[in-house]
This record gives sequence, structure tokens and C-alpha cells, in this order.
Amino acid sequence: MKKIEIKKIVENLIDTFLNAGEISIKLRKDGLIKKIKSDNTPVSNGDLEINKIITKKIKELSPNLPIVSEETSENKSNNNLKDFWLIDPIDGTYDYINNLEEFTINAGLILNNKPEAGLIYAPAKKRMFYTYDYDFAFELTKDKTIKLECNKNFNKDHIKFVSYSNKIKPEIEKIYKKLNVKEYVRMKSSLKFCVIASGEFDGYVAEPRACEWDIAAGHAILKNAGGIVTDFNGNEILYGKKDFKNPSIILKNKNLI
Repeated sequence: MKKIEIKKIVENLIDTFLNAGEISIKLRKDGLIKKIKSDNTPVSNGDLEINKIITKKIKELSPNLPIVSEETSENKSNNNLKDFWLIDPIDGTYDYINNLEEFTINAGLILNNKPEAGLIYAPAKKRMFYTYDYDFAFELTKDKTIKLECNKNFNKDHIKFVSYSNKIKPEIEKIYKKLNVKEYVRMKSSLKFCVIASGEFDGYVAEPRACEWDIAAGHAILKNAGGIVTDFNGNEILYGKKDFKNPSIILKNKNLI
């Protein structure tokens, strides 16, 4: 797929994401219908409706690319995917159903098993992030388009990370010490990738958890904003793995080598 074609697809998805965000907020105000899935995680009619909206538009724009979404079974048994979309219609469903703000709408484009483009919208915060190539990662907020550069606010004397939990496990604590992390703030959803890409924070560390659709769009945005994404051993993270399970992950500002 040519870069100009990727750019066109991503830019044509932005309005769909903004519209889906408005619908997600409206559905929440009207009262969500909530269920517990077989993996003991919550899902709502909002998750399913946003999935329909995003999937429909992506199929129109790239009809030859398979889609793997958290909320459908389609293509999840395919172990030979190389070029495909990963969708998480609502990442941070707990926040979504509990009237909190850190939930996001996500789509990541995987080419040759690598994240090349992606979109993340945080509707309650009205922050829209997207990328279609290296050095072309942006935030659209308050009708302004801002280029994302993860190193622009870097302060080596005060390294700030985001964390999945307030309780830091020993293995993660070791990494924090090695990277001289001085402060960490708990944050849910793929918004973590975006605030590192924007330079608001310097990194994130997590043991193996969640699935590829949780991180694909954020991985593309951070990578294309100049950030580094690896597992704990410094290996590149590829997509289309068995069961779409994530390995350990370290996100960091490129100054933290």
C-alpha cells in the first residue's frame, strides 16, 4: 500500500471518529446497556455501536484489508494475517460505563505485521490523535492541528511515566530505577500512548497483558512521533500473533536509551 493511499484513508477516517465520539457520549447520557463477556470484562451497547460505525467506514475505504476487532469474532482464528486493521471501538470500557474520561476509540493499520498508521479519539477529552507515516503524527484539538513530537518537553532530571496501576510490581520497579523515573501517574486506555507521543509524559511499562487491538493504534502514533516501543528485552513488537496476545511492553521517549 502506497504512503499517499494510507494518508488518504486516515484523513478520511477522522470525521468518522469524531462523529463516533459524539455518538458514544450521547449513548452514555441516554443510559448504557451493560453486559459481562466470557472473559469477565464489561461491554456495552456503546462498544458495539461504535464498532459498527468504525468498521463500516474502514471497509468502504480499504475493502481488501481484513479487520480484527475486539468486539467481533471475524478473522480472530486467522494466524496468517500480515496486512490488516486492528480495532478497539472502546478502550477503557470501565471508564466509559462509569462516566469517566479516559476511554478511547481506536483503529491501527498493520502492514507486514508492523503498525504503520492509526487513529485514537478520546471523546470525553475531545482529543483526536492520528498518524499515517513516520514524522507525520498529529493531535487535532480545539480546531487546531498540532504535530506530535515526543521529545519536545523532555527533562532528564524529572522523568515522568504513566502507569496502569498505582501498585508497581518489582520487575517494573527495576525498570523505573534503571530509567531514573521520578514520578508516575495512573492512566487507563490507549491515551497513555498519546500523552507520551505529545511529550506530556516520558514512558510506560507493562508486563504481558491485554491484546493487540489495545495497543496497535497507539504504537503507530508513538512510533511516528519519534518514540520507542519494545518488549522488556528490547525486541520489536510485531502483530498478528497467536490469539493476538501482547508481550511485555516498554514505551519511551527516544532520549531514554
